[in-house]
Amino acid sequence: MMFEILDMQLMDGLSVWGLLIIGILVSAGVIVARIARMIFNKKFAPTMPVHTVKTLNKLIYYGIIIIFLLAATASQGFDIGGLVVGAGFMGIVIGFAAQSVVSNMISGAFLLIEKPVKQGDTVEVVDVNVTGKLIDINTFSSKVQQFDGTVVRIPNEKMFTSNLRTFILSEVRRSEVTVGIGYGENIDNAIRVIKNAIENNVVYSLMEPAPQFSISELADNSVNILVRVWYPRDDLLEVMPNLLKVIKNALDDAEIEIPFPQRVVWNGKESE
Repeated sequence: MMFEILDMQLMDGLSVWGLLIIGILVSAGVIVARIARMIFNKKFAPTMPVHTVKTLNKLIYYGIIIIFLLAATASQGFDIGGLVVGAGFMGIVIGFAAQSVVSNMISGAFLLIEKPVKQGDTVEVVDVNVTGKLIDINTFSSKVQQFDGTVVRIPNEKMFTSNLRTFILSEVRRSEVTVGIGYGENIDNAIRVIKNAIENNVVYSLMEPAPQFSISELADNSVNILVRVWYPRDDLLEVMPNLLKVIKNALDDAEIEIPFPQRVVWNGKESE
């Protein structure tokens, strides 16, 4: 009775016994996949980026299971030709319907291979105007934590095709501010006052490369001085909030005018 049940044909070329063997082989594949993933995590993962480890974990696990599944069906003489053709046709239909999903997945793979940025980098995704710390690269999207604490999810396609500006490759950064002085003021004296103030009061500003000063514009109400300062890349929030305050106080102490827009209004009639 038992053998009759095992020999029962469920469909053409597939018996209960064959289905049981397929189930056993697939279960063995799951066990092998888990062991392979565990070995990978112990031997190789500690020296690799986190997002790369996550992607390779999925490829190893599901890749081994698929191989065992195909081997199990082939061992039982099960004809999967029709299934493969059907899956191929379905794949084409799904591909047209989900082009953006496929594009994001492929772009994510290219991001992992090329590595223009990596997890933990401070980056600016220029095309979407997002700046912050890259905290994750997943299969379909990446996450950037902005300086205000919010997290922005960006599709991998946009990440890969956008201009990426990274702040982590160089040890120093440069920022610039523009300061206006009155036309009656001595430019060289104003630059000297600003330079001394930066050297004495902006702690993280570097002296090498030294601060740079140039006249950027002869504006309507002021002579504009462009001030460029260099500082260690991680000290942006220590330098920029202080810089303008230090310059303003130094110019006030030196009695150098910082002009503001003025208008003279005529009423258009002569007084009698």
